[in-house]
Amino acid sequence: MTESWTDTTLGSICDDGNGQIKTGPFGSQLHKSDYTEEGVPVVMPTNITEGKVSTEGIARIDDENVARLSKHKLIPGDIVYGRRGDIGRQALISTRENGWLCGTGCIRITLGNGPVDSTFLHYYLRDENVISYISNQAVGATMPNLNTKILRSIPVRHPDLPTQRRIAGILSAYDDLIENNLRRIRILEEMAQSLYREWFVHFRYPGHESVPLVDSPLGPIPEGWEVKEVDESFEITGGGTPSKKVDEYWDEGTIQWYSPRDLTAKGTMFMECSADQITELGLKKSSAKMFPANSVMLTSRATIGAISINTVPACTNQGFITCLPNEEVPQYFLYQWLTANVETFISHASGATFKEISKGVFRKLNFLQPAQDLVSRYEVTVTPIADQLLNLQRRNRALRQTRDLLLPKLLARK
Repeated sequence: MTESWTDTTLGSICDDGNGQIKTGPFGSQLHKSDYTEEGVPVVMPTNITEGKVSTEGIARIDDENVARLSKHKLIPGDIVYGRRGDIGRQALISTRENGWLCGTGCIRITLGNGPVDSTFLHYYLRDENVISYISNQAVGATMPNLNTKILRSIPVRHPDLPTQRRIAGILSAYDDLIENNLRRIRILEEMAQSLYREWFVHFRYPGHESVPLVDSPLGPIPEGWEVKEVDESFEITGGGTPSKKVDEYWDEGTIQWYSPRDLTAKGTMFMECSADQITELGLKKSSAKMFPANSVMLTSRATIGAISINTVPACTNQGFITCLPNEEVPQYFLYQWLTANVETFISHASGATFKEISKGVFRKLNFLQPAQDLVSRYEVTVTPIADQLLNLQRRNRALRQTRDLLLPKLLARK
């Protein structure tokens, strides 16, 4: 690689290439009433995940609104930043998102035909030093905000284009492997969910033809199955938060302590490590409760229905209902039951400031207990699938760690 690197700013790079740094449409230009079930996707900050655009829950608008907001259309190579909250969150626009719109709450960077490759810049902007610079420039006491002036001021050091593309190619190879593993994870998740739906929702399980349906509080169910309340079927526990004012509750903590954001940020079936850990004293001096590995955590307030299985003993804050599997209700069957009933949990939630389903309400929900041999058969069938899934999650964690260690080394060349 060449040792000649150029120091400039992001604003100058865009100016040199006839590009631009532009804020998405204001709220007065794009209202909630403009969104439709089908149409052109609109990229919002919540859709930016791990440097890519997620289509889960993405907003859409019709062709008429697209035409009205055409100056906000995205093209491959654009970089979209979220303006508020998680500073440094940005996504590189691919050919898939060509023609989609930059949404309210985002800023679009278009490089044009300047001296910097967009993929190289995408990785450059993910460097911790750059994110730290942006964080220090962000405005707002309660919630940090970005603006076009801040982005234009970002210092950028870059080599010649061939070197940029070699660096981008090295780093993108890791992301390609991660994305391939994510596709495999989604297939495995769908296999386990489909089997659950087929057997325990649609009642098309092996031998169902010879089992009559009988009336129940949940409607017709297979004979021999039983409708119980949750508290008759498995145990649940809650959580708590040690005082943030007492350093001894947090400093050098070794106990995994999950908050809902851990689950919503990862969106994975298994959780192996929380963002924050607490000490034994913090556990003792709070209402947080330890639960064993292979329990199933359910977020129960604000965002209701994020679900993960912990792989080591852990505890949570108060925004959870954690369900403890047993022989009759084993972990993967329990995980799928929770996943299939999120809408039920939301419908039973209450609260003025934010919705929450209480443990008392949760305990009284109906739970359909199938024949035990069928539950056991499901668990035996799904366990190898879950094992593969966890292995792929661990591979991706190792790939991310390697990529993130390599990133500053490649960008440090001068």
